[in-house]
Amino acid sequence: MSTKDFTANVISATKVVPDGNFKDSKASGVWDINEVLDLIKGGNWPNAANINPAAFVDALFSTDVWSGNASTQTITNGIDLSNKGGLAWIKKRSGSDGHALINTVQGASVTLQSESSGASADLSAQNFQFNSNGYQMNSSDGQLNASSATYVGWTFREQPKFFDIVVWSGNGGGARSISHNLGSTPGMMLVKRYDGTEDWGVYHRRGNGGTNDEQYYALLHTSQGFSDADFFDDTAPTSTQFTVGSGRNISGRNYIAYLFAHNDDDGGFGEPGNQDIIKCGSYTGNTSGTEVDLGFEPQFVMIKKSSAEESWYVYDSMRGVATGGPNSQDKKLLWNSNNAESAVPSPIIAFSSKGFILESTDNEINGSGTYVYMAIRRGGMKTPTAASSVFNVTKTADNASTTAAFDIGFVSDFVIHRETDGTAEPYVFTRLLGGQHYLRSDGDNAEADSTVALGYDWTLQNSVENNVDGGAPHIFYNWKRARGYFDVVAYSGTGSGSQNVTHNLGVIPEMMWIKVRSDQDNWTVYHSALGNTKRLILNTNDAVSSANANFFNNTTPTASVFTAGTAANASQTYIAYLFATVAGVSKVGSFSHTNGSTTDVDCGFTGDTPSFVLLKRYNTTGSWVVFDSARGIVAGNDPFLKLDTTDAETTGNDVIDPLSGGFQVASGFLATGDWIFYAIAATS
Repeated sequence: MSTKDFTANVISATKVVPDGNFKDSKASGVWDINEVLDLIKGGNWPNAANINPAAFVDALFSTDVWSGNASTQTITNGIDLSNKGGLAWIKKRSGSDGHALINTVQGASVTLQSESSGASADLSAQNFQFNSNGYQMNSSDGQLNASSATYVGWTFREQPKFFDIVVWSGNGGGARSISHNLGSTPGMMLVKRYDGTEDWGVYHRRGNGGTNDEQYYALLHTSQGFSDADFFDDTAPTSTQFTVGSGRNISGRNYIAYLFAHNDDDGGFGEPGNQDIIKCGSYTGNTSGTEVDLGFEPQFVMIKKSSAEESWYVYDSMRGVATGGPNSQDKKLLWNSNNAESAVPSPIIAFSSKGFILESTDNEINGSGTYVYMAIRRGGMKTPTAASSVFNVTKTADNASTTAAFDIGFVSDFVIHRETDGTAEPYVFTRLLGGQHYLRSDGDNAEADSTVALGYDWTLQNSVENNVDGGAPHIFYNWKRARGYFDVVAYSGTGSGSQNVTHNLGVIPEMMWIKVRSDQDNWTVYHSALGNTKRLILNTNDAVSSANANFFNNTTPTASVFTAGTAANASQTYIAYLFATVAGVSKVGSFSHTNGSTTDVDCGFTGDTPSFVLLKRYNTTGSWVVFDSARGIVAGNDPFLKLDTTDAETTGNDVIDPLSGGFQVASGFLATGDWIFYAIAATS
């Protein structure tokens, strides 16, 4: 009798008997028959953390940036190249050195260049090596690691339904079918002879708009459009093989192919086990504002005009894609050119919660004609199990230097920045908005752009850099987007009625902050304890109000959309920050407190104390007050800052005390009333 797989929701991240090892599957929550029987008999749940890492894009693709040091440079991105195999595609951003494509099949001692038809070049002097969590360079080579130069590396790990590498030696037998292990029909293929000079040939499933695409190919190292030829022998690829013409099967010659999948609601990734992470599609250009619907938010997009001559343009969220707003600068590189990275002076592309938006009608990516693309999903698909992986609070010292750079341990998506002496406003920075774009949590101001005083540098791997003045210490609160924990959505209002806005939180938001970016207006706050007919205002100390209840159209958000009512759907651009409870990591909640007594607040932090606590009294006036472990959450006096004012931090009062699993409201400071809170567990 064969066993049968069952699916069910995992409700606990705490390891219990049985040990709960999931089967090595692309889907989480897939249990074997013994685990299901144990659930039925004893109510025991498997451990939510035991999920195959390859189920998430984070373990399969990464964009990494670094400054060359002319010595040992280690890129740690969590992708296993030494055991699983893959490709490191590296390009110097600050200069005209060529692309370097280094793969595990040929080995670390050779490289190809996407802008050249030449043979593989010798890389042995650079002592490049693949690691179980990234890769490493050990030289001063200008193409990879010259001193003070800036670089980007795109890492692709081999995995069914995502990416595969195939090599073969020609046998001179004419057209030839080549087996592959992609596990699905390729969406795009790059083919090259690697032991001699020969063109790069590109197949794309939409190279001719979806009709007879197998008859069309383009050249990766040039800007020519797709044309009819027998490069792929006019034969469509399948889930097990692809075909090359006789010109790519010449005896004595060696070839390589990079295969990229196309998920079409059949990817099988993510915690639900039904999500896509890569799309290879097409669109018709020449309409500004067109949104290409991928079904996910991308972190990487390559675009090529298929109907005419145009370069292969690459955009990614690590180097910078600013979604709307003033003076957006989207950073581009070209696969068919060794040109340095350049910034587009006006908006050209934006990443949305379900795809990408063409913001102009330039010929590069949105002129008259047809275009093909390859897009890869944003990371953060996995629910976090440790606060340190998704939150960081850092305090600079007194008289900090003008530029402060510090390690936070992850790639940040959102930051709130305060000075403790109250001389500067609370600034809000967001990766989606770009490095110099900011909002203020204490005001109704529109989004602003500062290239000198505030510029927040997102292009630092696992660290951040901000221009600060000397004097008082500065506090930086950093969030990383992750399933079930935190998400950011940039959207445009329709100016008519309400609209459902797609988000990628993956669970029902318990708190949302919404702000008009393009105009002056208050911050609107939704909290699940208050319901969908009431709102708070982040930039004031006002009590909760049912005035303008149409902010949410009297509709509770779902795990995939929230409703922007007429008051949050004007013909303006908006940004929304979504927060939720993750067991042992974060807690969104409420409590009632009576001054003169203590109140214990259980956050479910499993023995941990908080690193961050936000409090707001909602039944009457009261500021948004913030406590953090960098300044001290102790059994005694606790300094706190306010998000709705520029006031200096308040000291000398015992407000909250740490508890195992949460915090205690002390007896003598907080006023009697009803409070909402947001807390994050200890990060060390």
